[in-house]
Amino acid sequence: MTTADPVLLLAPRINETGLQLRTAAGRRGLRACTATSWQAPPGLRGSAVHVYGGPLFGDAVGRELGLGLLEPAADWLTRLPLALTGRRVSFGTLAEARRLRRPAFVKPPVDKLFAARVHPDGGTLPGPELLDGDTPVLVSEVVRFGVEYRLFVLDGAVRAGSRYAVDGDLSVAPLETAGAPDRAPDGGTAEVLAFTADVLAASASDAPLPSAAVVDVGRTEDGRWAVVEANAAWAGGGYAADPDAVLDVVLRSGGPAAQLPSTDRPFLRELPEVVR
Repeated sequence: MTTADPVLLLAPRINETGLQLRTAAGRRGLRACTATSWQAPPGLRGSAVHVYGGPLFGDAVGRELGLGLLEPAADWLTRLPLALTGRRVSFGTLAEARRLRRPAFVKPPVDKLFAARVHPDGGTLPGPELLDGDTPVLVSEVVRFGVEYRLFVLDGAVRAGSRYAVDGDLSVAPLETAGAPDRAPDGGTAEVLAFTADVLAASASDAPLPSAAVVDVGRTEDGRWAVVEANAAWAGGGYAADPDAVLDVVLRSGGPAAQLPSTDRPFLRELPEVVR
């Protein structure tokens, strides 16, 4: 094997999706290896490395391995029309959110710096002793989802999907049967894909996404469809989605920066300098 051969690098604490991706990579003759530490394996330097793991692992190895880690813009949700989000969403700072005097759902837009949840007011958010006031956050009106789905998107089209939650609790099922109480073939799939197509159409003009990403959508308790959020595919759980299709999206979203088209450059995660 030459240094030009592609390699799938998995984070040290490999999860179920990582195991599935490793198997899928093997089926197509792609070398896969699991890191033994939070450093870039010396033997991979110079290889065409693709990564799957959390943001901390991507930051630890990304610059040294020449990775281009794609992620949706932090304010992506705020650019979508109200008809698709189902609630008002704003992008601001943690200092601003601490001044809230109403219930709101608050989350970090990219990294999991604190738990995303509904806060009765800004007083229950992490204080300045824990996080700086300029930490970016998304603040949205409270909406409760009855069922939620994850879609892996490549070049503006859904490549794989899975249900992942019902009434806020983990409930995994393949997309083909996830929406049907009687588990009839393709139950619920048409509605999920139709709504996601509307989201991707809006994204193409008003709220661009990278060429590879994860989009979560759901049906609210009152029966409306709404976008939940968008995330980086190289760090997203696959749940019951087809691993081979998920792998296609992951390879694009977390691969060599030199191979990315210019249209993906605005979505590159800023990687820290390597410190040894």
